[in-house]
Amino acid sequence: MSPERATAITEPSLSVSGLECRRGERLVFSNLDIDLQAGEVLQISGPNGSGKTTLLRAIAGLTPPTAGEVRWCGRRIDEGRVEFLRDLAYLGHADGVKAELTVWEDLEVAEALRGGGLPIPDALDRLGLTELADTLGRYLSAGQRRRLALCRILTSGARLWLLDEPFTTLDEAAITTVGHRLEERAERGGLAIVTSHHPLPIDHARLLRLAA
Repeated sequence: MSPERATAITEPSLSVSGLECRRGERLVFSNLDIDLQAGEVLQISGPNGSGKTTLLRAIAGLTPPTAGEVRWCGRRIDEGRVEFLRDLAYLGHADGVKAELTVWEDLEVAEALRGGGLPIPDALDRLGLTELADTLGRYLSAGQRRRLALCRILTSGARLWLLDEPFTTLDEAAITTVGHRLEERAERGGLAIVTSHHPLPIDHARLLRLAA
């Protein structure tokens, strides 16, 4: 059996071992270990500057750590890069909304690249964007842009969600909706890591607090 096929059928797991990151000369964190199995959700909290975004970017492979490693389904992410990226849905601080595309067109592109989650109409309905489906991205408010970025995550069938402050500019109803979707993904064996100053609206999330 090929490594690619084995990864495809393996239960998802994420292992972070001895991770260390620096920002210039400043040590952000060191000796950080995380172990997540299928169906688990981890919230990362801590004051500004504690390294929440840096940690998420390191797990996603966007910021090289100065020590330690990240493994997905038992393989280092740099060794199984294609499979890891296929399983990953990442939401950073930037919403990535295309000004020249309508809300619907934006989601069509996302679905073509990484579908398998909620159908587009369902994602729009859950985040209150149905009436804005034909609106160009340039005309969306900050909150609407964030909802659209989250709609992309909802339409994704990725097994690992990395969400950096997903609740920024969202109202309570939208926060609850995202919480419900996190629970649904966990029940189906997905994993999620969420940085947030807000308590996650789910019952079973684990908590990792980073020090300043």
